[in-house]
Amino acid sequence: MTPNQTHIIYHLVRAVYWNHLNSDVPYLPQNFDSDGFIHCTKGLEKLLQVANTFYRDVAGEFLLLAIDERRVFAPVKYEGGFPHIYGPLNRDAIFAIQPIKRRDDGRFESPANAD
Repeated sequence: MTPNQTHIIYHLVRAVYWNHLNSDVPYLPQNFDSDGFIHCTKGLEKLLQVANTFYRDVAGEFLLLAIDERRVFAPVKYEGGFPHIYGPLNRDAIFAIQPIKRRDDGRFESPANAD
């Protein structure tokens, strides 16, 4: 069941990293120890802005995690307009995972059926 738009947050993860994780444990990104939280965005427009600013030059496939923030066990705090998850992400809060397409120049495109 897809949650109401107001409760959806997004997280990008490199596919190669995601595919090597144990699916039986909560998710933590590679940079969690240094950042202390999981970076997320609210809305696809903001997601694309962040992706194209920070990950355009990073080679490889990325996956878009669509998260129902009401189901996240760890605290979700909005800081600077961005949702941050302060702890491991319980996988049952993730309701959709899909590849996000990129152009030849590395720019990310809006995913179909993400909302």
